[in-house]
Order: sequence, then C-alpha cells, then structure tokens
Amino acid sequence: MQGKSHTEVQQRVPVYHDPWAKREAWRKHPIFSKGANFRSMFPGLGIATVAFIAYCGVEKFFLKNEKHH
Repeated sequence: MQGKSHTEVQQRVPVYHDPWAKREAWRKHPIFSKGANFRSMFPGLGIATVAFIAYCGVEKFFLKNEKHH
C-alpha cells in the first residue's frame, strides 16, 4: 500500500483560501476592464474616424475644385 503522507498532501493545498473568491471573480472579468468600458462609451468612434480620414483624403487628392472662396 503506497500512500502519501499528510505533509505531502498539505503542500499541495494553498495556505490562503479566500471564501469570497467566487463572489469577487466578476471584478476580474474582461468585460469590466477599463478598455471595454471606453469602447462601449463610444461604440462607433473608430469606424467614424477611419471614414472621416478616408473622406478627407479623397477630397484632397481627387476632388480638386479651383472655385474656392
């Protein structure tokens, strides 16, 4: 009969066990990170910025109009 001694078993068990760990786990979820909160504040900002830059580029290089004020 080959069994492990109680000291070997105790070394595997963490010394500190937080009984509230499951209830606090939501705080570390990625959906509550600062980056996710910033992205959800301005959901279309990235697409709008790219579209605006593309429009400005097309206007600058392809729509040259000499009749400006």
